[in-house]
Amino acid sequence: MLNRIQELNPKLNVYLTTCEETAIGQATEAERALCSRARSKSRRDRGTLHGIPISLKDNIYTAGVRTTGGSKILREFVPLDDAQVVASLKRAGAVILGKTNMHEFAYGVTTENPHFGAAHNPWDLERIAGGSSGGSAAALAAGLCYGSIGTDTGGSIRIPAALCGVVGLKPGMGSVDAQHVIPLSKTLDVVGPMARTVEDVALLFRAICVEAKNEGQSSSRRPPRARRFILGIPKEFYFHVLSQEVELSFQTAIRVLNKLGVRFKEVSIPLLAETEEAGNQIAWAEATSHHQQAGWFPQRAGEYGEDVRVRLEMGTKVSAVDYLGAFELRAKFIASLRDAVLASGIDALVVPTTPIVAPRLAEDSVTIKGTKHSTRALLLRLNRPANLAGVPAISVPCGLTGSGLPGGFQLVGGLGGELQLLELARRFEQACPLNAQPNLYFAD
Repeated sequence: MLNRIQELNPKLNVYLTTCEETAIGQATEAERALCSRARSKSRRDRGTLHGIPISLKDNIYTAGVRTTGGSKILREFVPLDDAQVVASLKRAGAVILGKTNMHEFAYGVTTENPHFGAAHNPWDLERIAGGSSGGSAAALAAGLCYGSIGTDTGGSIRIPAALCGVVGLKPGMGSVDAQHVIPLSKTLDVVGPMARTVEDVALLFRAICVEAKNEGQSSSRRPPRARRFILGIPKEFYFHVLSQEVELSFQTAIRVLNKLGVRFKEVSIPLLAETEEAGNQIAWAEATSHHQQAGWFPQRAGEYGEDVRVRLEMGTKVSAVDYLGAFELRAKFIASLRDAVLASGIDALVVPTTPIVAPRLAEDSVTIKGTKHSTRALLLRLNRPANLAGVPAISVPCGLTGSGLPGGFQLVGGLGGELQLLELARRFEQACPLNAQPNLYFAD
């Protein structure tokens, strides 16, 4: 893995920091623990992550390893302690390869970073990897780690997963400890696993979920017994703005699920269209509050990239009435989502992850069916509802589009339903694996 990073990272720009000496030390220790010549009493297998090389998004604290948050302000910041999620991974035996590129302070969806350079999509170097966990998704797609941990406030795990053709799980609120992770929005932030397969995501999730921490071992949660799933297809919002290639990709996924015996129901979920604005009001206010309390904004405003600085300025204009109103709408939306699920008897929602495939770098707008849309708004559009509700959601690849780029769909479940989503995603992946790989050896 370290050799591949050295070879390919200069063109992909997905790692900001690599931990060569530490990783080799951790790998040596893992090998020694399983050495066949060791006495049985000293032999120790930490489980399914023992010796597995993974990466971490660079807003997750790592003791003794710089954690920049993708920012100029924290370029030389070295934490004294590991985040709880990192401690859990180390207990499970994982080897930490390094820290991955991200949108500055996780405040964007493209990972076009003005301080460290953009992360490039392995499927096409002229396209974005998505964000804000873009470095993690691109590193996975290029084979520069076996798993990664990202964060998701408005789709920042699922968006890059879909655009890079990997699997990304946004756990439900509280399922994974977010302590010692540089925050964007304390209400909406979650930490979650990314990998090339559903099975690998499941292994990572079991190692980092709060239940595993409390038990001092991998989670004992078990996937649901084999049965026939019922998925809800929302009548509102999700299908109003989609590119033609995403529509075709999603319909392919529905046909595969149907062949697996999945049943479908149309469901009505009021307030879906209001989730974007409510999420924005909460994220704007909370992000600006954090940066003010840290003493960075506005004192060091000139050290931010323009897009992040503008959003922090927007946060100063969110009134208390608007902020509290967003929470009122959030409560109503959670109730309407719960009622829709209970009334229809569905197990999860099935929807596209993004309305478009990976846009080109610096492509600020995309035209769909004759109408121009903001790229950022498009990528956030279908992901914000799950964040606002605090429920788990997983993005799964569903093949390549006609333009040769990955597409993804997402399953959105109820609180505590991560393993049910993983089981359904696993069945889909077995029936429809993404066998294609990006060309990793690009011409100069």
